[in-house]
Amino acid sequence: MNRKALVYIGVILMQLIILAGCSSQQVTMTDPERDPWEAYNRKIHSFNMGFDNAIFRPVAKGYDYIMPDAPQRGVRNFFRNLSYPVTFINLILQGKFEDSMTATGRFLMNSTVGLLGFVDVATKLDMPKYDEDFGQTLAVWGWKDSRYLVMPLFGPYTARDFIGRGFYGYFHPVSFAIREYNNYIPLVVDLISLRAELLPFQAELDAANDPYVLVRDVWLQNREYKIYDGEPPQPDYDALLEEY
Repeated sequence: MNRKALVYIGVILMQLIILAGCSSQQVTMTDPERDPWEAYNRKIHSFNMGFDNAIFRPVAKGYDYIMPDAPQRGVRNFFRNLSYPVTFINLILQGKFEDSMTATGRFLMNSTVGLLGFVDVATKLDMPKYDEDFGQTLAVWGWKDSRYLVMPLFGPYTARDFIGRGFYGYFHPVSFAIREYNNYIPLVVDLISLRAELLPFQAELDAANDPYVLVRDVWLQNREYKIYDGEPPQPDYDALLEEY
């Protein structure tokens, strides 16, 4: 697929966004503070779920069926290892210099002894694991609260994280392969293996009273957990009691 085709697809997606926004109907807001665009987000969520049911999930199920568990873990380990440049740069930007050195040691260990990352040797040696991105860095720099946003095909974000994602392509090897060589194979394999990894959670999603709310709340909680390095601030219960 050439760049012209990508631009055309981008234009079509933007038209879908505009149409969805214009035709949004009033909905009962479930979280006005974090999700003021809920009417729009629900439409895009439904579109994404339709795409997932028709194409993405069946492909992931086929991959899961033919690929044994151990090679599946190896593929996921490989792509997690490839995210090192993004993690390293964001650790530096967040002032976590010691962690950046540990992340480098982890990457070198898995890339050599771990056979290009297919074997997560570093975890077996109890080396800390880091997962940083530009959205988290913007939060560390002060952009703590951001509106929830669902993008066509790409799924959940916040406005902050979507802007941060714009820098992702300059440093991640998978994005580099697309930008420099028009090679989408690594991206396709990455997405399929990731979707297969999420298959065990499908039953919980299907059983949810409101799958949209479940996806949103779990995603936002996970982002907060990552931003605060696993120690998110506790709710101010005294302030909540004062409201009543």
